[in-house]
Amino acid sequence: MGKAIAEVLADTGHDLGGGVDAGGDVASLADKSEVLVDFSAPGALQGNLHAAIGAGIPLVIGTTGLGESHHTAINNAARAVPILQTGNTSLGVTLLAHLVREAASKLGPDWDIEIVEMHHRHKVDAPSGTALLLGEAAAQGRGIELADNTESGRDGHTVERAEGAIGFAALRGGTVAGEHSVILAGEQERLTFSHSAENRLIFARGAVKAAEWLIGKQAGRYAMADVLGL
Repeated sequence: MGKAIAEVLADTGHDLGGGVDAGGDVASLADKSEVLVDFSAPGALQGNLHAAIGAGIPLVIGTTGLGESHHTAINNAARAVPILQTGNTSLGVTLLAHLVREAASKLGPDWDIEIVEMHHRHKVDAPSGTALLLGEAAAQGRGIELADNTESGRDGHTVERAEGAIGFAALRGGTVAGEHSVILAGEQERLTFSHSAENRLIFARGAVKAAEWLIGKQAGRYAMADVLGL
């Protein structure tokens, strides 16, 4: 992702302040930058938040695999600087989540929702951050909590789905950049929303657009939907 973002910055005429790998000095990078973009690991989040606050600059977070404690830390940091956090920076996925939310709000719990995602063999978290983002969109559309209505990893003979549940299936293999489908299955009909990522550059383009949009915003927590005005 770092290389992809550098490529997009060069194409759009922006200057790259620098990059930091594990163990690098993100604070010194932040001091000479207008905005930070984080595609690292959950363990690096706290340091990146401190660096953004110390420099008084915005932060775009595209790191996945975040837990409740990470989101609490983001909420706290967002009181000081603008932060945009998302499970996927693709503009197409952002619009997809909007459509899923709208569909889920119009169709009742008798329409079963299943989210299927596939990624390359080296991805370490499942379901993917994007799958969870889409699940949250569906849950919001229905006015329910995703954590209380999730089904995943079905196996055996006693796994009949609960009414109103949002199911997840994660596939891994090859070099797939990312494929996601949200299936709403009703009586004798089925509605499917899908998105395929053909190259990681789409995430870099979205991240750069988010960074451009975030500069100059007031402290607070933002999402990709805000970038598109959804």
